[in-house]
Amino acid sequence: MHYRPISPAALAAELTERVAALPNRRLAVAVDGADVAMDTSGLADALVAPLRLLGRATVRVPARGFLRPASLRFERGKQNPDARYTDWLDLGGLRREVLDPLAAEGSGEVLPALWDPARDRATRLARVPVPDSGVVLVNGEFLLGAGLAFDLVVHLWLSPAALRRRLPAGDAWALPAYERYEAEVDPSSLADVVVRVDDPRHPAVYEPEG
Repeated sequence: MHYRPISPAALAAELTERVAALPNRRLAVAVDGADVAMDTSGLADALVAPLRLLGRATVRVPARGFLRPASLRFERGKQNPDARYTDWLDLGGLRREVLDPLAAEGSGEVLPALWDPARDRATRLARVPVPDSGVVLVNGEFLLGAGLAFDLVVHLWLSPAALRRRLPAGDAWALPAYERYEAEVDPSSLADVVVRVDDPRHPAVYEPEG
């Protein structure tokens, strides 16, 4: 597999160009990766200002704002990797409140967050209108393989050794969830852009041979 080294700034510029080249309509773009081991939000945040400079109104939606209530997330225990993989993210809420409104027949108004996991209660945020040429940037983990309607997906990939190394000690129990995602979904095969981030200061973009 061939990876092309790139600086973080050049990566943001390149991804901005990729998004800008998509059809001039409401778009959903995902930055997918193991949240506790890497900074998916940082890359998504880095695209906001450049896209706005190009005239594309941009809304940020962290997937953590669509976690399910603690009573459902922790029904099988607070450190259950299978629950982390299948039960934590409210896929229906993310689809209903963020992705469906972006469709041609949708309302064009998205909810930036549905649930506050720290306070374990609804956020009660107001909906945000997305113009016809607007972009919604969603970051989080396990976003692929669930039928979510993204127009562009960037997957941040870690080698198995780097993933184990970068997981905080308190989150090491979640490693089987990420291994299961890799084995069952193979997110690198589904994403539009794959970026290796073993060293976040020196990312590299996967380029298929031929």
